[in-house]
Amino acid sequence: MSSSLTLPPLETTPEFAPLTDDPVRRQVWEVLSGLYPGGRTPERRAVQRFPYPQLLYLTPVGDDLAPVGEAVAVIGKHLSERGLGFYHMHPLPYRRMIASLQLPQSKWAAFLVDLKWTRFTQFGWYDSGGNFLQSVPSPVAPRAV
Repeated sequence: MSSSLTLPPLETTPEFAPLTDDPVRRQVWEVLSGLYPGGRTPERRAVQRFPYPQLLYLTPVGDDLAPVGEAVAVIGKHLSERGLGFYHMHPLPYRRMIASLQLPQSKWAAFLVDLKWTRFTQFGWYDSGGNFLQSVPSPVAPRAV
């Protein structure tokens, strides 16, 4: 027995993202506009989440936002205006990290993230996520990709 799923259009597509003075929301929509130009994806939560199967960097930071350890590459899971989820191979000993997401033309969007949860999966990877606290400069921006 098979069924087909018809996806409803988003109330707000990335091309027509809400105008906002919030730098976090503005940067999230900049990232999403490159990934979902059609603006169609299923979501039933109050805050729209988008699949984000991209590599990104997490850099542990102290209270002054200075890096306190090496950046680690992780695999994105989903992205929303409020936060992101991702997969990683090793435990993360830090709660506050800067997530650096690559934009087109080698630009970067970066967010201070408060990691809220972690699960160990049956495949030996960790599934984690957290909330965006603020938009910040990326500590990995000068890296060549």
